[in-house]
Amino acid sequence: MRSLPNADHGTPDTRSATRYLLWLARLQWRNIAYGMTFGVVWMVTGALIPATLGKAIDAGFTHGDMGALAWWAGAFLLLAGVQVTAGILRHRNAVYNFLSASYRTVQAAVAHTNRLGATLPKRLATGEVVAIGAADMSHIGNGIDISARFAGAVVTVIVISVIMLNASLTLGLVVVLGVPVALAVTSLLVRPLHHRQMAYRDQQGALTGQAVDIVAGLRVLRGIGGESVFSQRYRRESQRLRATGVSAARIDSLLEAAEVLVPGLFMALVTWLGARYALRGEITPGELISFYGYAAFMIVPLRTFGEAMDKFTRGHVAAGRVLRLLREQAEITDPADPVRLPERGPLHDPESGLTIQSGLLTAIVSERPEDSIEIAERLSRYQESEVTLGGVALSQATRSHVRERILLADNNARLFTGVLREELNPLGKPGIDDALRAASAQEIVDALPDGLDSFVAERGREFSGGQQQRLRLVRALMTEAPTLILVEPTSAVDAHTEARIAKRLKPFRRGLTTVVTTSSPLVLDHADRVVYVEDGKVLAEGTHRALLADEPRYRRVVTREEDS
Repeated sequence: MRSLPNADHGTPDTRSATRYLLWLARLQWRNIAYGMTFGVVWMVTGALIPATLGKAIDAGFTHGDMGALAWWAGAFLLLAGVQVTAGILRHRNAVYNFLSASYRTVQAAVAHTNRLGATLPKRLATGEVVAIGAADMSHIGNGIDISARFAGAVVTVIVISVIMLNASLTLGLVVVLGVPVALAVTSLLVRPLHHRQMAYRDQQGALTGQAVDIVAGLRVLRGIGGESVFSQRYRRESQRLRATGVSAARIDSLLEAAEVLVPGLFMALVTWLGARYALRGEITPGELISFYGYAAFMIVPLRTFGEAMDKFTRGHVAAGRVLRLLREQAEITDPADPVRLPERGPLHDPESGLTIQSGLLTAIVSERPEDSIEIAERLSRYQESEVTLGGVALSQATRSHVRERILLADNNARLFTGVLREELNPLGKPGIDDALRAASAQEIVDALPDGLDSFVAERGREFSGGQQQRLRLVRALMTEAPTLILVEPTSAVDAHTEARIAKRLKPFRRGLTTVVTTSSPLVLDHADRVVYVEDGKVLAEGTHRALLADEPRYRRVVTREEDS
């Protein structure tokens, strides 16, 4: 049994949707070839069965040759057995091809999403990414899957055309000329279906992203009374999506009807012509039965042609959507010849003039919180900069190596579904109880029915905002990162909890470098060093109490809440 997904999904060809689909086909060409081979055998044997029936009827009933009748009966059973076996093998390979193409698409999307990192949410909505795994992978898999039956349909039409041309030139020409006409009639509906499916897919991605945003901010919306406004907006957009879906479904239903009607008319024409030739004695009764069987069986390849056009179209649309993600380029790329960063050393940002001393707890206070966030992103190389660690530029190291040395933990992080212990301590390091105490999160765990073995729901929705923040802090502390940058780690907790965290954070991180962006006096009072930033530049630094006494601008920023 072949295992999926493949360990190495390869490098996608992103030049066009067609080239992407061909890239998938090249990677699994052997299985596609097997599927096509079995598809041809499966469908051609089905097409030959009417010929054996016609020969058996002529031999047994027209000529009274029982030996020939038995021979053709045996041929019929043999063809039936081959068809069943080939059908099973074709389906097995088709399913494998579907899954392989689908998984490769998801693997490529996930790998590229990881490479994009913080660039992704700036370029694409959440719904766009979700829709790749929810719908696009299936459409691409279907486009690869149908290739086996499509190959069988092509060969079968050729075989039947040759047989009928040999038996009757007129009937053969009807088949040879009628198939392209049937395909042309069906293809008239493919182009409008293509455009409407693209419009539907675009709106679906946008609406999915909107739904994710609403769910994520539901508490805030209820707090400010905006739930009804966003609900009405979502309802309006969902109705637009429904109308677009109905429009696409209307064309789809016409295509489905054409896939039945056109082959049916074709079968009726061939049967009528065959009956006329039989009555005039130009063909035998057995040949008439064969022609009727051919005409009836032709519905299968003709419907397969229509289905293939539909699935190829959907797959092409889906591939185009996947390429929209795969073509995005990360704002930050790895150097061609990366170097190793020192584990410790001063972290210096020339743009702001900030230097973080190794092994200390440093707090950054800004008049504009956005300035602190920008500095934190530069220090952790989420923005291109000239920041150095121990004199070595972060830009000279790979992003993964920077993450090993410097970890940025902000409030955009999420709790994932799973066991809480594995969520907070995925590497199984010792000391989780100390981290829970440092983050003042022990009471959260104690209140759970199974403690750390409790199951966390999606996005940790069973926890309040403050509880989620403390649990995320536990997870950050458990990484034991040489340099840990915390962005407003106590913004959602009450003053008593904040005081406990401020008191315990420095002892827990003793000997390691910790940076906190905050304006909370409770946290600042426990920092070894406080840096005040204004307009993105360092204006003053020292202890919290010294800055309160000597720097009025710092005092105004820090005591703003107390003054109010």
